[in-house]
Amino acid sequence: MLDEIKKLLSFTDGDNDELINTIVSLVESRLKHLIGADTVPESLQYIVVEVSISRFNRIGSEGVSSHDVEGEKMTWSNDDFKPYMSDIERFLNAQKNTTRGRVRFI
Repeated sequence: MLDEIKKLLSFTDGDNDELINTIVSLVESRLKHLIGADTVPESLQYIVVEVSISRFNRIGSEGVSSHDVEGEKMTWSNDDFKPYMSDIERFLNAQKNTTRGRVRFI
């Protein structure tokens, strides 16, 4: 996952590895909390990658919701997972359907 993130950020050296690993760890912890699991399933790993990149790009602008300089305006969401909530909900609904069993009384 680290190599994938570094490729997307155009990094070739190891200078930011520790920072990226910290961000990935925090993002994974948050996603595990959202889905109520001990591990992030393979089908949701892309969320960790994309949210990690978003958080890395926002370093230095924590707590800021928008920035406007000489006509250039940038706006950030307060919830990094908001664009992925429909995927997370779909995953959770699929988990409910697979754990639902049948009980028969004889």
